Amino acid sequence: MDLDVLNMFVIAGGTLAIPILAFVASFLLWPSALIRIYYWYWRRALGMQVRYANYDDYQFCYSYRGRPGYRPSILMLHGFSAHKDMWLSIVKFLPKNLHLVCVDMPGHEGTTRSALDDYSISGQAKRIHQFVECIKLNRRPFHLVGTSMGGNVAGVYAAQYPEDICSLTLICPAGLPSTTDSKFIKQLRELQESERIDRIPLIPSTPEEMADMLKLCSYVRFKVPQQILQGLVDVRIPHNDFYRKLFLEIVDEKSRHSLHENMGKIKAPTQVIWGKQDQVLDVSGANVLASAIPDCHVYILENCGHSVVVERPRKTANLILEFLALLHSMDNNKKQA
Repeated sequence: MDLDVLNMFVIAGGTLAIPILAFVASFLLWPSALIRIYYWYWRRALGMQVRYANYDDYQFCYSYRGRPGYRPSILMLHGFSAHKDMWLSIVKFLPKNLHLVCVDMPGHEGTTRSALDDYSISGQAKRIHQFVECIKLNRRPFHLVGTSMGGNVAGVYAAQYPEDICSLTLICPAGLPSTTDSKFIKQLRELQESERIDRIPLIPSTPEEMADMLKLCSYVRFKVPQQILQGLVDVRIPHNDFYRKLFLEIVDEKSRHSLHENMGKIKAPTQVIWGKQDQVLDVSGANVLASAIPDCHVYILENCGHSVVVERPRKTANLILEFLALLHSMDNNKKQA
């Protein structure tokens, strides 16, 4: 074989081997880096751009796609210890011409974390209002979506700033009393009785605890490799002290039932989506909201747990789009009447 041809094959083989070896090394040695690359890739693939907004000395980090148009913009609020990228699975199934905004909640990911900040649900709602004003999202009423802790904040926001929003979607929201204790609530009570409240199931510090958390949050059983579990833990561990402080803040008497205390003030058309097999927040909360909010549409998803956004992204996206289409149709009928 000609030496030049042989050299070409060697060079080509080396060129291909480098990224493959880099991937394998990342997977085995730095799984947390691989997880960050994963989110970066999907943001780019879905056209989501990351930006920052400042309110005095406070910084908000958010991602967005599209521009405000004739249809309402959509603002999405994630849950406890998550971040803006948790919505990517739903963004995938939403039209590209919709204006979407996903913000890191106070103290999470790229948004400012301060020991002096008020992390109660009411305090978080005020911060989100500052963010909305920063990016002028409330020039026109927008559709607000929140899940779990973010659903609690979204409901309180809708009650306290009704002029900002045209409609609301709450996905397995926290902040409601329940006649039926979920598996998570039972675990918390057991930990309180044994004075081991530092072992909060939603704040894992080992791959085994991460696997248990995923089982708690999801009805669908995802097969997650040990290295990925390790990477997920590695990403979270530097923030666990903050997560513990935040958790104790949002389960305190001031915030525990914030949504329940404010739901009577919600006037916007509201959609509630809940996983029937939710082990974190019992599905009976859906009926509590339906009985208190005049124009409330409830959807219970079979074979689905607390992580609705991850377990049923296509269905959730379709439900949101159908809800917005229904409201648009009703609005047109009123104008024609």
